[in-house]
Amino acid sequence: MLAVAPAAPASAVPGEGGRPVESPVLGLARMGFADTLTLYGLQGTQTVVLPVPMGTVPAALEARVELPAGVRGGYLVAEQDGRTLSRTELPVEFGAPVTVPLSGVRIDDNAATLSLRSYLEPVDGYCLFDPAVPLRLADAAVRYDGVEVAPRAIADFLPPVLDRLTVFVPAEPTHAETDAAIRMTTAVLARYGRQPVDLRVVPLDGDLLPPVPAAPLERQIIVAEGAEPGVSLQGVDGVPALVLGGEPGELANQSRLLSSDLRIFAVTSKAVVGTTRAVPQLPPDEATLADIGQPGVSAVALNPQVSIGLDQTRLGRSVRDVRIHLKGSHTPLAEGIGGQLTVAVGGQTVDRWPVTADGVIDRWVDIPDELLRRYTDIVVGLSITGNTGRCGEYQPLTLTIDGASLVHTRPAVPPVPRGFDAVPQALMPQLAFGVAEGSFDDARRAVLIAGGLQRISGLPLGTAVAAPGTVLDGAEPAVLVAADGFDDPRLPLPVTATGGEVRLVDPDGGDAQTLTLVPEVAFGSLQVVYDADAQRSLVVATSTGDPARLDGLLDWLNEDPQRWARLTGDAVLAVAGRAPVMVSAGAAAAPAAADDEGSATLWLAAGAAGVGLVTAAAVLLLRRRRRNSA
Repeated sequence: MLAVAPAAPASAVPGEGGRPVESPVLGLARMGFADTLTLYGLQGTQTVVLPVPMGTVPAALEARVELPAGVRGGYLVAEQDGRTLSRTELPVEFGAPVTVPLSGVRIDDNAATLSLRSYLEPVDGYCLFDPAVPLRLADAAVRYDGVEVAPRAIADFLPPVLDRLTVFVPAEPTHAETDAAIRMTTAVLARYGRQPVDLRVVPLDGDLLPPVPAAPLERQIIVAEGAEPGVSLQGVDGVPALVLGGEPGELANQSRLLSSDLRIFAVTSKAVVGTTRAVPQLPPDEATLADIGQPGVSAVALNPQVSIGLDQTRLGRSVRDVRIHLKGSHTPLAEGIGGQLTVAVGGQTVDRWPVTADGVIDRWVDIPDELLRRYTDIVVGLSITGNTGRCGEYQPLTLTIDGASLVHTRPAVPPVPRGFDAVPQALMPQLAFGVAEGSFDDARRAVLIAGGLQRISGLPLGTAVAAPGTVLDGAEPAVLVAADGFDDPRLPLPVTATGGEVRLVDPDGGDAQTLTLVPEVAFGSLQVVYDADAQRSLVVATSTGDPARLDGLLDWLNEDPQRWARLTGDAVLAVAGRAPVMVSAGAAAAPAAADDEGSATLWLAAGAAGVGLVTAAAVLLLRRRRRNSA
């Protein structure tokens, strides 16, 4: 618990208040979108929703133009509600810059929604123009005019675009303070979805105010039991910090403010949240596509196809036996044209059937368990045969799948799939964090892990903090922070090392594989374990007695938020001087995936006596698979 002296007046605190952002140029990737806009066909349309910091207005969209082959030019029109904002000629040079003015765009709720329409001109007599090859606006960014208005009310504290979130906790945090820091972090990151928010956790240095003012598009949150009860903004010059204070029970209530509907009523600089309870919502066996974030999809093309994303985190649990009742329609085919509908998952066709004359789609489709992932892409396509014209001039077809299509699932115990592909959905609806009290380092590790799990979740995570022993003896899904090492016979890890001997344990019950390394090699790891007795999944953050290796792994994951989404297998390991690598411990598991920095080379890496643990584990897995396939 932090003893906090009364805060000095804002004007007396050096460096108080962060700098608002001025006339920013924000790439779409920075906003959480793909950095390339694509417009299909000779006349393509793309709807764009631009977040707008308070006090600024979008001035122009800037990008590099990549015209499809067989196109000699064209122009781009920016529209909003039937009003033309600008009409811009497209340059023909590959990669040439283009600026689309957005003057006069209307802003609603800190966002501007507009449509981009492309009109392309094919080369005379060119018959090979492929409507499936789009016009690309690469490296797209928005230039804003104006200066951000610093928030003066709690409801306005979080901007539409956030570059960095810095969370301050005491140097010896209590469980209540760690719990509040985790809740605030997951609430903020859940709000920003795919935006690559840089997450930092910093110890308070005896003062309630941050030692360094916030950078533009940064927000600072301070959690301290000794602060005055409630949630308040500290600072009147520039962007203020948000302070959570109160006794342990009060801190839990205050930490729920940013994730609750009460936030919109916090139009003052201070608010005190009364008693609240977060009741975990048990997921149903049936939900519509709209219920899980798919309001309906449509495509127009000669052979149209649409993609349906089945996100297990939006279902709120790990599932199996997935059945989808596809409802929708397609343009009825003309006489002499035949067609079929197909459903594919992971490039594998799982169902196909001939079209009907009325164009109605009404069919149950089963998704095999072995094709399920955390996020499963289900592609529905309409293909046609017959005389479609000299250059494919047959009218384009419209394919629509309704958001009312029903998804039926059953809980998967154990999870399907397993390992990192099973988290965070296997940790829902309520997740316990086992963290040592009074350890800033363990609190920081827990916040970073919670942030990483939230980044790959479609729903806000429900969390609580307790002592590691309490969590280990409990029955809830959990994250255990054991930076100095973990050795409990009740919960064998997929990869362990003792005295230089590395063990790779098969979760399917096969014989463990071992390898002795000389000299002994230290590593940090995140490992996913299924506790069959309690029927729960756990993530264990540990090391072979070297916490710095675990910290290096967490920092590496936090450098690029997309790395959390790419984790697969049963464990990710980090050895000093090598890029982390993923390991699948079971003989029947899929091969460990290489990351974007080339860690696939570790499968073939070799050394002298000091061969790295990562390489050893990978070689063990490879040998085992070869033997089992022989």
